Amino acid sequence: MRALTLALFTSLLGAPLLAQAPPPPVVAEVTATAIPGVIAAGTKVEVIKGGFSGTEGPIGMADGSVLFTETQANRITRIDQDNNLTTFLENTNGSNGLAFDAKGRLISVQTTPGKTLIGVIYPTGQAATLSDNFDGKPYGRPNDLVVDRKGGVYFSEPGPNATPGQPPPTPPLTPAVYYVPAGGKSMRIAEGIARPNGIQLSPDEKTLYVNDTSGEYLLAFEIKPDGSLGNRRNFAKYPTVTQPAAGGFNSGADGLAIDNNGRVYVVSLGGVHVFSPTGDLLGTIPVSLQAQNIAFAGADKKTLYIVGRGAAFKVRLLAEGYKGRAK
Repeated sequence: MRALTLALFTSLLGAPLLAQAPPPPVVAEVTATAIPGVIAAGTKVEVIKGGFSGTEGPIGMADGSVLFTETQANRITRIDQDNNLTTFLENTNGSNGLAFDAKGRLISVQTTPGKTLIGVIYPTGQAATLSDNFDGKPYGRPNDLVVDRKGGVYFSEPGPNATPGQPPPTPPLTPAVYYVPAGGKSMRIAEGIARPNGIQLSPDEKTLYVNDTSGEYLLAFEIKPDGSLGNRRNFAKYPTVTQPAAGGFNSGADGLAIDNNGRVYVVSLGGVHVFSPTGDLLGTIPVSLQAQNIAFAGADKKTLYIVGRGAAFKVRLLAEGYKGRAK
């Protein structure tokens, strides 16, 4: 009997374990440590709500509320300053990143397969396509955008998302950054970035920042008078980067924001990392889930909204978001 029990125990040890599904992510309030001039010690990162159908593209409104895209639900949702939720817009053509231009028009990157474009989506009745191709080839899955003072649109094109268990899709265009001058034709202005994602302008609009989800560094480019780019440099190294077995890097770098002092806020693995205007890491704002995108909002623009993995959070800061444009 003892031998039989031992044999059974030994066989169980050698048997392959059944794959366990990962536990669902926990949406929870967390507490931040101090970052001088940015956030006070003990500040809570407040949970607004979980269970959204995709969470991307937040942007502050003039009334202090914030919009974000529920990409899987094909809608834009509004959060007011009391955390009340309403639907702002339905049937958004898979909108992801959002930005306002100087005319108050809401521009989005629109990602429905076969209908990818950069265009005006609001006010109702004013929809317009700004660009839906480069040199006759459609965009694969544009991601984020920012609008400059001249009305030109910078946007990132990382290519289509991979489907688990399927071979990687062949993108119609290689990953790149584009610029659409006001009333003009799309220009390809930066290549050689593994997976360009979040995109942001410095307050003086002399520098364009680009996150690389598959890289080690947040990139910075000098902006030329015609909107094109030069002088590419590694602006800051992400504090947490993994190296997948297949090779390369994974930073998880996604959304970007900027404050009135020129500090750069970067969503990547480990939370929201805050860098000085010269690229020094000042500290990290923790989030209970892996975040995807961020935006300053509120009447004084001192509330940072954080979205990701179907949840929305907000945290009160000492720093003030840049007030020269909505994003």
